[in-house]
Parts: sequence; C-alpha cells; structure tokens
Amino acid sequence: MKTNINKIRRRRNNLWGYGFTTPSAILLFVFIILPIFISAFLSLTEFTGFNKPVYIGFKNYVDMFQDKKFQASMKNTFVYVLATVPVQTLLSLIVAAILAEKFRNPFGEFIRGTMFIPVLCSAVIAGNLFFYLFASDKESIMNSLMTLLGFDKVNWLGKSATAMLVICIVAVWKNVGYFMVIFYAAIMDVPKTLHEAARVDGASPIQRFFNITMPSIRPVLYLVITLSTIWAFQVFDITMVMTKGGPGVATMSPVLLVYNYAFSDHRMGYASAIACLLAVVIFVISMLQKLVFREED
Repeated sequence: MKTNINKIRRRRNNLWGYGFTTPSAILLFVFIILPIFISAFLSLTEFTGFNKPVYIGFKNYVDMFQDKKFQASMKNTFVYVLATVPVQTLLSLIVAAILAEKFRNPFGEFIRGTMFIPVLCSAVIAGNLFFYLFASDKESIMNSLMTLLGFDKVNWLGKSATAMLVICIVAVWKNVGYFMVIFYAAIMDVPKTLHEAARVDGASPIQRFFNITMPSIRPVLYLVITLSTIWAFQVFDITMVMTKGGPGVATMSPVLLVYNYAFSDHRMGYASAIACLLAVVIFVISMLQKLVFREED
C-alpha cells in the first residue's frame, strides 16, 4: 500500500515537472533547434525566399570560399576578436579587482552602477551615439578635440583602419561593464580566510591577486573569454548602424554579410550556408578554448 502511494506521488511530481518544462522545451525547439535544421537544409539549396528550394548540394559552400566579401568579413572578424576580447577581459578584470580590493563602499557601488549603464544601452543607441561622436565633419566632438590639439580632422568612419578602431572602441565601451560585474562577483566569492592568511604571511595585494584570486576565478575567466569571443563573432548591430560594413568591406562582419545576402540580394540559401559555417567556427573555437583551460588546470 505504501509503495503504491509513493509511486502515485512520484508520478504526480513527474507530471508537474513535465508541465513546467514542456512550454520552455517547445519554445526551445521552435525558435532554436528547428531553425538550425532548416538553415542547414537551405544551405544546400538555391533559395531566394520566394521560390521553391532547389537542391544544389555543396555549391554554396564552394562559392563561399571563392567569395572575396566572405573572406574579408572573416578576416575583419578575427581582427575584431583579437582587438576586443583581450582588452575588455583585462580591463574588466582590473577594474573589478581594484573595486573589490579598495572600494567596498558606496563609492564602489556608484562606480559599478555607472559602468553598467552602457550594458543597459541598446547597441543601436550606442552605435548612433558614437557615430555622431566620430563623425567626419569638423564640428564633431572628436574632430573638435583634434583641432584643439593642433591636428587635422580625421575621417574616422571613412578610412579602413580608423573605422575598425571605432567599432572596437564601441564594443569595449559597451561590454566591459557587464564582464566587470561578473568578475567582481567571482572575486567577492573567494574565501576571505585565504586572503587573510596570505596577508599575515606578508603577501602584497598583487601577489594575493595572482596566487589566490586568479586561480579561484579561472572558471569565470573561461566563461568571460568564451562569451566575449562568441559575441565578437556575432557582431552585427554596431557595424550595421555605424558603417554598414564600409568603407568598402573594411568593417563587414559575417552576420552583416548574411543579412545583406538574405534580405538585399535574396540569396537565402547562400546566406544560410554562411550562417552554418559561422556556427561551426564558433563551436570549434569554443571547444579549443575549453581544451586550453582544461589542460592548464
């Protein structure tokens, strides 16, 4: 009798669990898993968005590696990743460490809140803000500052090198506050007894940071680097608002290229192929990062 009652309770609990998880599972399948399979199928077809998909095998992938726009977008993305990921990771870690060590007070809370404001700001607003900040006309804030310092005005968004530099600055400005909060929470979670023991032994703040804090927050460091890398490969809105991939293809990103091919050139099948390859690249890089951190551990 008691066994039957336990079985009924267990079955009832399972039903409640299925009831709570089923809506999320349905949404996950409809909006994430199913589109992945549809995109993979369309990547093997010639599809404009209006015609019936025509199977062409791996032709889109062959054409992709001969596409100079795609080659330029991948090159730009790797430059963007190498420029933004280390800078925003180190900057957010340094700021978080300083706040945790020296400013555990209302002033530190104010700084954390202030640095988090760009995170709450949408990428479209951030892009428009910096677009006018770095406008090429002489009256823009940056060119006014350049003139004040005795330099000629700069066409910030009209030259390849400076356009990519501005895009990187916007990304770092927007993301560093988010990663700073993550690092700060991880640092505050390190046991105080370890720091107190090291302080008694005469360890300096820098020594305590590298010998206690850093080893303790390695999983969080891996999380930050992985998220930062994935976001960098998915950059779209900032470049769309500020440069539309220009000048030429100097700031073109793969996601922006997918958008252009899909909705401007009506080459949905080809755009799906680029999206699928980009997903594979992100997955491989994430796995490599995981292996590197696991080997170091």
